Amino acid sequence: MNTPATQVQQTHERLFLSFLSHKTMPLQWRRHQLEQLALMLREHEGKFAAALADDLGKSATEAWVTEIGFLLNDIHHNIKNLTKWAKPRRVRSPLAMQPARSKLTPSPLGVVLVMGAWNYPLQLTLGPAIAAIAAGNCVYLKPSEVSPATAAVLAKLLPQYVDNDCIQLIEGDASVASELLALPFNHIFYTGGGKVGKIVMRAAAEHLTPVSLELGGKSPVIVSRYTDLKATARRIVWGKFINAGQTCIAPDYILVEEQVHEPLVAALQEAIRQFYGDDPENSNDYGRIVATRHVERLAQLIEPESLTGATIYGGDYDRETRYFAPTIVSHCPPDSKLMTEEIFGPILPIVVAPDLPSAFAFVRSRPHPLACYLFSQDITEQQQAEQFIQCGSLCINDTIVFMLNPALPFGGVGPSGMGRYHGKWGFDTFSHLKPVVTRSFKLDLDVRYPPFTNFKTKLLKKLLG
Repeated sequence: MNTPATQVQQTHERLFLSFLSHKTMPLQWRRHQLEQLALMLREHEGKFAAALADDLGKSATEAWVTEIGFLLNDIHHNIKNLTKWAKPRRVRSPLAMQPARSKLTPSPLGVVLVMGAWNYPLQLTLGPAIAAIAAGNCVYLKPSEVSPATAAVLAKLLPQYVDNDCIQLIEGDASVASELLALPFNHIFYTGGGKVGKIVMRAAAEHLTPVSLELGGKSPVIVSRYTDLKATARRIVWGKFINAGQTCIAPDYILVEEQVHEPLVAALQEAIRQFYGDDPENSNDYGRIVATRHVERLAQLIEPESLTGATIYGGDYDRETRYFAPTIVSHCPPDSKLMTEEIFGPILPIVVAPDLPSAFAFVRSRPHPLACYLFSQDITEQQQAEQFIQCGSLCINDTIVFMLNPALPFGGVGPSGMGRYHGKWGFDTFSHLKPVVTRSFKLDLDVRYPPFTNFKTKLLKKLLG
């Protein structure tokens, strides 16, 4: 159900008036809003888990680990560090300014628009909002309409827990998103695909609004001969097929050295059987595709005519139940749709590389990914990945786990996104680090004032040179 345009505008005006009232400035207010969000998540864990199961087939455990528990940990980290993050940050004042004190004071930006994504509809809507609230902003939330059950639960519960003068959520489709983007904000945070990301950026440019774009791309996995194949396979399968592959940092494809290709394929198949059984459709731990149209999109990616020479393991799907089996495509043609489009589903293509330098060159020849994964116990190969691979995040000998560290920022580079958040990085993203200089009247040398003499000029050059 779409919100009328007049209400969208009125809510926007209300949020700006609330920010101008300085209501969000006190740390006590910010802390209380975060505590209320945590209370909402704890008191209604069952409702959120049920909604996530309805939208994406998530098990209760997966819903907790990737969404509810993840957010509770994020809230706790923000509350614990809020006083420290919000303190002015002293910086050195040069001799020419003395006597003076210089500092950077974190100041809230104003009213922030957060546009959530459907694949993690709770985490990716509330996660940026947590950072924005901690930084002292008013927040306008727009969850994705593609995961309607979660959006509906959020729309019902959120107003019962937070300050409605400063935090508002609106439901609706792309037309509502367009109405929001036509309005001026102090920052826009969008999570989703690059196509819509460009629309967001163009709209933001009309108001010179800064943006954070958390996009995606094709995150590669490079597998060296110098690895533990069994553990490698288990970690790849876990990272790829959690949330049925609908994760922006999921392994998108594998580049494997030729001599370990066949053992790796066998280990991947065995890991799938261990995790989800002989028939993953009946597994309580395997999710569903968000919508029928996405099932059909994935089915088109594995059409035999586009995968000449490839071997497909899995590939079963059911449009009605939105089931798509964990699928491996061995010897995938590098020019196929699977290798040129972001998959965002449970299909794992494998490309054979003659050696590791060739694999690195393949990744470097393509747009910078949001994440890159290397499996190798060779220190030299690890160092080469650090030096030569441009990506949002690099993870060595595992997948996705870097998301568990609140001390690390999350964000892309180039076409995989711009801007960072999580922990202090999120607080700083939604803050303006305002330079403040305070000088004393005790010393007011006339060397800087005209008329200038040769002595003054020499002294100024010495002080400022």
